[in-house]
Order: sequence, then C-alpha cells, then structure tokens
Amino acid sequence: MLEELALYLGFGCLAGLLSGLMGIGGGIVIVPFLVWHFTQRGFPDDSVMIMAVATSLATIAFTSISATLAHHRRGAVDWDSVKQLAPAILAGSVIGSVIADLLPARAFKLIFAGFLLYAALRMLLKPVSAPANEEFATTRPFGWAGTAIGALSAILGIGGGTLSVPLLVRWGYPVHSAVAISSACGFPIAVAGTATYIALGWNNTLPGGSLGYVYLPALAGIMLTSVPFAPLGAHLAHRLSTQRLRILLAMVVGLSGGKLLWQAIT
Repeated sequence: MLEELALYLGFGCLAGLLSGLMGIGGGIVIVPFLVWHFTQRGFPDDSVMIMAVATSLATIAFTSISATLAHHRRGAVDWDSVKQLAPAILAGSVIGSVIADLLPARAFKLIFAGFLLYAALRMLLKPVSAPANEEFATTRPFGWAGTAIGALSAILGIGGGTLSVPLLVRWGYPVHSAVAISSACGFPIAVAGTATYIALGWNNTLPGGSLGYVYLPALAGIMLTSVPFAPLGAHLAHRLSTQRLRILLAMVVGLSGGKLLWQAIT
C-alpha cells in the first residue's frame, strides 16, 4: 500500500511540473504509468486503458486550476482566447469520451502512442511563429479547433497542451502565452471528459475504488502532489527560453509515446 502511494505521489509531482511548465496537464506521463500500474495490479485488460485515461483526466481538473492561477498572476493568460475555445472544447471532450469507450484496448494504445510521436516530431521540426497580432487573431478557427482538441484530449487523457500549444504557436501566439492558454483550457477538457467517463462506466463491473472509469485511489494520490507542484512548473516556464521550452516539450512527448508504443506492441 505504501509503495503504491509513493508511486502516485511521485508521478503527481511530475504531472504538476509538466502542467505548469508546458501546459500539457501531465497526462502524457500519467497515462502510460497508469496503464503499466493497472496491468501489474491485474485490472481487466479491456478496462486498463480507458481507466488510465479517465483517471488522468480527473487529475488534470485539479492541476489545471493550480497552473492557470500561476500563469494568471504573471499576466500570461489571454482570457479572450480561452473564452472562444472553451465551448467547443467542452463539446469535443464529451464526444471524445464516448468514442474512447467504443475503441478496442490495443487500438486505443496505438492511437495514443502514434499521436505523441507525431506531435514530438512536429515540435522539433516546426519553427516558432512570430507573436500574434490583432488582425491575424480574427482568422483563427476557434470552433473546429476547440472541438478537435477537446475530443482528442478526452480520448488520450491529456490536458490538451500537446495539441493546443503547437497550434496556438502556429497561429502566432508566443510560446509562453500558448502554454498559459492551454493550461486554462485544460479545465473544461478535464471536467467534461471526467464526468462523461464516470457516466459511461457507472454500471460496469470494475475494481473496487472506482467511480465509473475513474480509479479514486490513484486520483487522490496523484492530486496530492500535482496541485502544489504545478505553480513551480509555471515559475520555471517563465525562466526558460522559448527554444529550450519547445525542445524540452518535444523530448518529453516523444519519450512517452515511445514507451506506450512498446507496451502496445509487447
């Protein structure tokens, strides 16, 4: 029991740091960890992936608040952009959760791993765009982009930063502003996705301690450390250069994708 708690607390620290540092919610490391951990504990094979994703999303609901407040205190959150993205993100997150419930477990893992590897490659190869301006802001397709980000984030159990940060940078936002906006958007993704996963798994036979597809012991342990560590990550984000931040994000995403791909293959 103590060893299990130590694992949750340790990965909570890492998730919180990543949430504040890169706006990614920590899901890219929490999901592979929970897939491994739930498998080791003998959870049903067809429930492991969706429980990992649902639990990861539930933790992001808390870390995103902490990280967003830290960015807001530095004046980095563009709340007008958040307001334009949020409604579509909410709808997309519900849609994505329903789709995830229908996916076979192996396909679920391969989709998650493939996406992370692609995202890492794109971030390494794509140069950072110029800062945003008011004229360009009027042409940004917030509606369809928010729906896609919400749906994919719910399927993958991430806060959306792996998707939204590169997109926002491509639209012309400075990378630090993109990270702050992504942190704020992680909350509606997590709340809508978690609520849907709880409802979808409500009548299923799942391990004790589960609320729908959310595994409460893992949620509690990870949350205890992820919330206080998110502001530290936000503080580090504002001290790192744009190039270093982008390279670090790509490395973390790529390593997580490679690990989960190996798990899916083996």
